Amino acid sequence: MGTQRVRNKIPCSAERLSLLDPPMIQAVVDRNAFHIGNQYLSENRVRIVEADDAQISSAVIGNSGLYEQTIRLKEGHLISKCSCALPEEPMCRHCIAVLLEYHRWAQPRNGQQKKAKASTAPQPAQASPNSSGSSTPTPASTTDLKLGEVMAFVEWLQPAIKALERGQPMPDSPKIGGDLAPWTQAIRNLEERRRESEEVRSNLESDMRDREAYVGRLTQQVQASMEEIKAAQASSQQLQRELTACKEMLAKVSEVASEVGSYDSQLKSIAGEVISKGAQLDKLAHSFREVSTALKSLAKTSASS
Repeated sequence: MGTQRVRNKIPCSAERLSLLDPPMIQAVVDRNAFHIGNQYLSENRVRIVEADDAQISSAVIGNSGLYEQTIRLKEGHLISKCSCALPEEPMCRHCIAVLLEYHRWAQPRNGQQKKAKASTAPQPAQASPNSSGSSTPTPASTTDLKLGEVMAFVEWLQPAIKALERGQPMPDSPKIGGDLAPWTQAIRNLEERRRESEEVRSNLESDMRDREAYVGRLTQQVQASMEEIKAAQASSQQLQRELTACKEMLAKVSEVASEVGSYDSQLKSIAGEVISKGAQLDKLAHSFREVSTALKSLAKTSASS
């Protein structure tokens, strides 16, 4: 079972352990630990071996084995010990489950004690050996177990816990009854939960592999897209360079066109001058023709005389 580990002391104003009700317990312990302890209580995993209003000795079937607890109310402090190694403070889930079980068990007993105090002739709180139910039995007397059943349960418990730890099928349950039957059923429930957890884990792993493959395909597509983007960027840069060269060429063409326009005006001016001089030359040539005609007439006249 392991050595019991002392938890922190909790200041407690209650005079009796039976006065610690679930709201009081929940107010001073870890929320998650209280939830799990309450679940242990509902699954009937708690067995109180011996108890009174000052001290409780008990055992709880946890998720990894059987643990022993001792809880005391001493000098205004609640002191708990448990053989588990959980770091829950100030009280582990197993001790919480024990306090909840003790409070549930103590309620009918407290009611019986109040009725006894209200009687005008109080009787000793001692039941006849043949009495069938006027007094509430103590937790120790409620555990009607046979030694053979206990030994069979202990022999079955060790390989069952090993099977749970290794994830192997559990051995067949021993044929026992009484208060030990819920213990074996609780351990069987642990096995069923383990198998369900294994199935869930397997499904999650399969889903994770599918997601990883999908992410791998997406990564390849992203890489291909990045390569295409790089190629497009290179083409864009080349086009930008060509566009810049075209702009420079257009600027030069514009300059040449401007120069050609200035030359055109000069050519038009020269052409006007040439036309003007051509008219003058035509007039001069006409004058020369007239002189030549006159000279020819004079020459003929002179020759005839």
